[in-house]
Amino acid sequence: MTDETRVEWRSWGPDAFAEARATDKPVLLSLTATWCEDCHEMDAETYAEPRIAANLNDGFVPIRVDVDRHPRIRERYNMGGFPSTVFLAPDGHPITGATFIGPEGMRQVIDRVREVWEKKGSDAGRTPRALAGDLPPAGEVSPQIEAHLAGQLEVNFDESHGGWGDAAKFPLPRTVEFALKRDQQRALRTLDAIRDGLFDPVEGGFFRYADDAAWTKPNREKTLESNAALLRAFANGYRYTGEEAYRDPAVETAEFLVESLWTGTGFGGSMGPASGTDYYLLGAEGRASAPGPRTDLTVYAGGNALAVDALLVLSGLTDHEQAREFAARTLDRIAEDLVEDGVVTHFHSGGDVGESLLLEDHARVVTAACRARQVLGDGTVAGESYLDFAAAVADAAIDELFVDDSFLDGPASGEALLSSPLRPLDGNAEMANALLDLAALTDDDTYRDVAETTIGAFAGAWDRIGVQVAEYGTAAARLLRDPILIELGDEAWSDLHRAALRVADHEALVVPEADVTDGVARVSSGTTSVEATTPDELMQAVSSVTPDA
Repeated sequence: MTDETRVEWRSWGPDAFAEARATDKPVLLSLTATWCEDCHEMDAETYAEPRIAANLNDGFVPIRVDVDRHPRIRERYNMGGFPSTVFLAPDGHPITGATFIGPEGMRQVIDRVREVWEKKGSDAGRTPRALAGDLPPAGEVSPQIEAHLAGQLEVNFDESHGGWGDAAKFPLPRTVEFALKRDQQRALRTLDAIRDGLFDPVEGGFFRYADDAAWTKPNREKTLESNAALLRAFANGYRYTGEEAYRDPAVETAEFLVESLWTGTGFGGSMGPASGTDYYLLGAEGRASAPGPRTDLTVYAGGNALAVDALLVLSGLTDHEQAREFAARTLDRIAEDLVEDGVVTHFHSGGDVGESLLLEDHARVVTAACRARQVLGDGTVAGESYLDFAAAVADAAIDELFVDDSFLDGPASGEALLSSPLRPLDGNAEMANALLDLAALTDDDTYRDVAETTIGAFAGAWDRIGVQVAEYGTAAARLLRDPILIELGDEAWSDLHRAALRVADHEALVVPEADVTDGVARVSSGTTSVEATTPDELMQAVSSVTPDA
């Protein structure tokens, strides 16, 4: 992002921390993002104030980090939102922190940190509990996990406004998808609220969240990740209802991605407000003559893989050719530009290269490649079949990140707290679901075994898992019920294949061009198998093999 400040920012790395140790100064860590309006406001109001900037430059080592480019730093130092403003000892342990701090608040914080530093020095830093090195409480993968999270859908639901929680509202698309199979009315009410409160009717796409419980105060920032995830959630809402109220936002979001974020080699990471948030209050004519939003055109592996998955789901449900085309092109670019020998690199941008072997990136690339096999057929990417490519990416993550029965978020190495292992529940759930897809599509139980071990690694605390991580419940439920697998002899996009992609179960798996007679679909779950030759017979077969909930 453009530096509007007077602060002499350093880049995160060994040089900055060596400087802090050599000069015996604490570190000021500023976590920011291109799309973050509050970050730009803090730059203009706080960091641009001459005396504050002088105090920070003289008494601290200021480091600035883009949270999209450095997710492992984000997860270790996030103070609950962005900007995050964190004061560290030279070893990287936090002394204190907050989110947005105005000028007067910053003056007070600077004085307090100096006082603490003079009294305690490096002993003022502390290790966050999540990074203390303790393993999560393991347990049995039981039906209680799904039941508990299904109960949380009801307990935490906002009956007045839709969605979960009673303060600022995030859309929680993975929670919506968990609910579509278990509490469909609440899921659809939430999609209605998201559409009415967060959807941009002029240019398409969704804003990141609302500042109030009623969804009336959208925070007008658009990120690729949230839009891709919501695109898939709305497409799946259409899957279950056939209603245009869910199809249309999904289609318009796909068009927003192509028209506003496509770079020629993938989708850019985000769009923020332009001149304040007034841009998004204008109609199409007014926006045409107004300064455009700040856009980050960095192609991130994980966000683009999410987009591939979502666009392919939409294409399968609606025959949307542009969605299918851009999904295939994006997967090709991910494979060619960001994956080598199964190892995913977070981004390449000019001369900058992101970290490799991030759990979230690997999980999403595996999911995208598995989806490609289901929707596009038995094709190839970067010279490998979709499933061989997915297996290589999964194997790299298992080899390097699967430690003590769960996945680390990335290599436990680097400056400050980056050397402390972190086992994110949401990332582990996402990888477990990706591995379950891969296991079913390849008939290789090795991946299922790793997924089961991963979910079990957190199962000792099942009753403390909240609705925000409902994807954990999805993985647990899939482990306890045989998947619905639809294998077809037909090539992709036959009538039978298109019908299979549209069954009312977004967790069902579809394999066109399988070892099945042409014109026949074999629908199986566990030891039960039924054949069908028409779309109507296929729907009946799916109903007959669907396991009891």
